[in-house]
Amino acid sequence: MIAPLNSTSVSDRNACKAGLQPVSKWKAYTLAGYPGFMFILDPFLPGWQCYWAKQCLKTYPRKPNICNLDLHMSPGETKDLWEQSKERLRRKGPHKREAKSLLEKLRWVTLGYHYNWETKKYSPDRFTAFPVDLAYLSEQVTAACGFHQFKAEAGILNYYHFDSSLGIHVDESEMDYSKPLLSFSFGQSAVFLLGGQKKQDPPLPMFLHSGDIMIMSGSSRLLYHAVPRVIPNLEGGLLPSCLEHTSTSNNQHSEKDDWEICAKYLETSRVSVSVRQVLGVGQSFPVESDYEKIEDFQLSSYHQDYCMEKSEQKSVMSNVADSP
Repeated sequence: MIAPLNSTSVSDRNACKAGLQPVSKWKAYTLAGYPGFMFILDPFLPGWQCYWAKQCLKTYPRKPNICNLDLHMSPGETKDLWEQSKERLRRKGPHKREAKSLLEKLRWVTLGYHYNWETKKYSPDRFTAFPVDLAYLSEQVTAACGFHQFKAEAGILNYYHFDSSLGIHVDESEMDYSKPLLSFSFGQSAVFLLGGQKKQDPPLPMFLHSGDIMIMSGSSRLLYHAVPRVIPNLEGGLLPSCLEHTSTSNNQHSEKDDWEICAKYLETSRVSVSVRQVLGVGQSFPVESDYEKIEDFQLSSYHQDYCMEKSEQKSVMSNVADSP
């Protein structure tokens, strides 16, 4: 069913600033039996998907944001994955079996309030400034969908390859479920399974293509969902036609070089960006008990010790390799 949008809440100028078409041109749909779920078919202006994909690959993985590679590498080694990976990606052939760059080993990045995968919680002491441009994009989309004063406070970027998948789960760590969960897709397509309130509920399969946006709100906010498979571009080319590059800045030479690297990555990959508001109006994080503080400290200490141990092992191996 066609979803009603509030086109007057987002001016054409503000939509354009976020890289979006005027809201009146968006194609948005709801699903019968899934109240609160909304699906928007690629509403981006030409060239802007390239911008957002580049942000996900070049900018958002930078420190102080956190990624999966931090679990076994030192902060210095993961400071700028783009700079450490771009030449290897540039030279990458379509059928060559080469060692993966760090960017290709990336599986997730967290923004804003950093999700703790061990405790499955957010906390005020694990926070870095949320990207201004991504927050602005999220605010325009939520306003058009009828959600005003949405505040982008946490983001999880998932990086998929053709052999990647995401198991069935529900996003329930946020403290305010009245705010929607947004998901943006860039790159190769994926099969998305929208389930029910129980794990065993039969899921509804659908395709997610580059540029598509999902909104989960209301009773759909806490539905189980999964991504069992990433599939090659259904149009037949290496990249979807919507990712054909159009410059969005004056520095066209630099942008063209950057996009060459992004395109190489996206030929076999997909990036999913989920944005959520963690706290409701007037809410604050609960005060942790002494036991919880100790538990969090132990997990943090274990992580730091693990990183130091790995770093020292690498240093030793490097010295052995360099010795005559």
